[in-house]
Formats: sequence, C-alpha cells, structure tokens
Amino acid sequence: MNTAVVVAGGKGTRMNSNINKVYLNIKGKAVLARTLDVFFASDYIDEIVLVIGEGDEKLCRERVLNYININKPFKVVKGGNERQDSVYNGIRNVSKDTDIILIHDGARPFITEDIIMKSIKEAKVWGAVTTGMPVKDTIKIVNQEGFIAKTPDRSCLWLTQTPQTFASHVIVQAYEFCQIKGIKATDDAMLAEAMGLNVKIIEGSYDNIKITTPEDMALAELILESGRIKNV
Repeated sequence: MNTAVVVAGGKGTRMNSNINKVYLNIKGKAVLARTLDVFFASDYIDEIVLVIGEGDEKLCRERVLNYININKPFKVVKGGNERQDSVYNGIRNVSKDTDIILIHDGARPFITEDIIMKSIKEAKVWGAVTTGMPVKDTIKIVNQEGFIAKTPDRSCLWLTQTPQTFASHVIVQAYEFCQIKGIKATDDAMLAEAMGLNVKIIEGSYDNIKITTPEDMALAELILESGRIKNV
C-alpha cells in the first residue's frame, strides 16, 4: 500500500498574503486543489493524508475540498509548529498496512504521475529517495563577512524537490531517531541522512516548482499555459 502525505500547513509570509499560499488560485483553482487532484487521479497512490495548519479547516473545505474528487481513502489532520512536526503527525496517521510513504509539499502542484511512479519504484529498491534537479547556475558558498569562501563543483549540486519517498519503517525510524536526538531538518531526506542512511536522488522536473512568492504564481500560470503539465 502506498500513502501520500501532503503537507500544507505553512503561512503566507513570503507571498505577502494573509492566508497560506496553497489556498490562492492559479487560473481559477487553488494551488492545493491542483496538487491533490494529481494524487487522487494516480494509479500508484492508495491513500492520502493531508496535513493542514491549525485554524485552516474552514478555508481548506471552502477552497479545496469542495472542488476535488475524493475517490480513495483520505484523512485531514492538523500540523505542528514546524514542517517537521507536521510531517511527523501525517506519518503517524497513515494506515498500518502502508508499505511506502510519499511526502509532498502541497505548494508543488505540478507533480506528475510519472514522478510519483518513479519515486515509489525507486523507494522499493533503496528505501529512501528524493526528487530533485541539477542546478543551472554556479553556486557560491559565502562567509559571514560576505566574501566567497568556496565555489563547489556545479556537476555535484542538485536542487531538492518533493516528493521524498520512503519505505514506511525507514521514515518512521528516522523521525523517531531525530526526535530523540533533537535533530532539526528542513526536509525529510535530511532526517534519513542523520540516521546514517544513503538517500537516492532521482530527477523530478524543473516545472515541479514550490510556490512561495508572487513571482512563483506568475511562473505557475506560464507553466499551465505551456501545456507541458497534463494532469492538473
């Protein structure tokens, strides 16, 4: 059984919005609704757990749940103070017979069926997988004084995306380990890494953007207009 944990508990800080960006519309449909549509339509996903922010229940129902086709087991749970807390709560609410847990940002509406399929397939082999794409620009490591300290080899650098996909026992163990050790991380792969696991990275898509700023909303409209994304 494959379960998608979709995390949508953030705020609208960088979007300069008074609501979470996942509830904003792209061409007449909420970002989160577009994201969930892909998972409900996927042949590879058996269950979905949606994690939303405290107090967002009404907003989620009015802007998202009323506009999607809920055609498989689905649960809505509340998030925590940090993304790590929210994901952990989502993981704890998956069905007991879940074999693979796919964790995805609700603010990435251009996830595709192909990426979902590849992520699950690779997670069954490696146990821990993240999607990403090679960086296009030269990256500089800068010291506290504002000077360049190092220029890493661009060929080894990737931009990490979601989904991040795991054998269920692997990600549960990673979260429990990091909770005991007090380890904080900005994504789920880092928790697996902290436990000493090797995490496989596979190609996602440059279109699989995370909508965070007003500029991202404009880019999202262009991606939709391009016709490259067929299932949102």
